[in-house]
Amino acid sequence: MITIRSILFNLLFYLNLAILLIAAIPTLLMPRRAILGVAKLWGRTTLWLLRFVCHIDVQWRGLEKIPPGGIQVAAKHQSAWETFALLTLFPDPAYVIKRELMWIPFFGWYARHGGMIPVDRGAGKAALSGMTDDARRALAEGRQIIIFPEGTRRPAGADPKYKFGVAHLYAAAGVSCVPIALNSGLFWPRRRFLRFPGTVRVEILDPIRPGLDRDAFFAKLQEEIETATARLIAEGRRG
Repeated sequence: MITIRSILFNLLFYLNLAILLIAAIPTLLMPRRAILGVAKLWGRTTLWLLRFVCHIDVQWRGLEKIPPGGIQVAAKHQSAWETFALLTLFPDPAYVIKRELMWIPFFGWYARHGGMIPVDRGAGKAALSGMTDDARRALAEGRQIIIFPEGTRRPAGADPKYKFGVAHLYAAAGVSCVPIALNSGLFWPRRRFLRFPGTVRVEILDPIRPGLDRDAFFAKLQEEIETATARLIAEGRRG
């Protein structure tokens, strides 16, 4: 049944995505919030499909800890799940994404119009400088900058590989950073089409206030996310 449900979900997932990509074309002539509204709809409908087809639910913890206005959000990245699910949490999100994604037809157009923040991983310090400038402009508009500190998906339980760019952004932005732990990789593993039933647990951790030394922030962020993530993975495996 898991295989059958996974096949059905994937068919519906891409059908839903294709419909929304086409329906969103007029938003290219509208203000940014129009395309973000479509993106949030994509997130909500995909979560519904997961619940209805694959019996994958979600439990949000600590939502009350999210401060209003412009913040930095540093989330664990185990799956494609959080790329759409986190859209539903924030009023005006701006993801830090690979520059190459901007070249994809439709997706790249919408990402640019939605004010996503591209970063060229091969450009070194120049990439950090460009990311910081874009992030500051977004924060000045009261947006929520979502960054995956490891830069790419890591399997649930894998050794962490955090990149220092998240600390560079924290030091330059001067706003609180909200860490997010999760266990999505147990149910939507990377590079696999199978979707396993269960409950994705997402925990919003205490915001890290601005003003810490970059190295201290980097160590604190990794320790807090990894400790909470290990606990959520253990809960998910017991479940």
